[in-house]
Amino acid sequence: MVTRLPGEAMESMASSSVSGEPSADSSSNPSTAELVEQLRADRLWLLQQIDAGRWPELRLDLAALERELGQVLEQAQDTLKLDPEPLRARQ
Repeated sequence: MVTRLPGEAMESMASSSVSGEPSADSSSNPSTAELVEQLRADRLWLLQQIDAGRWPELRLDLAALERELGQVLEQAQDTLKLDPEPLRARQ
């Protein structure tokens, strides 16, 4: 687990998915739909971790975060007129 120290610049941390999937090359510019899909995957991973009993002391806070992320993703889907199913599910 990587922890950012107080005062450490965010730029020093490479972008990646919490689910461990490889992230796109930093020179690429992912589309909004791809970013929403990655957030969906990360939300699913978080939900699986919560359900598996990880971080019991943070369970309530993480569950609230997961719900809020779900609401944001629904709003993005509606606003951007995105397909409700992730791209990978349709392949």
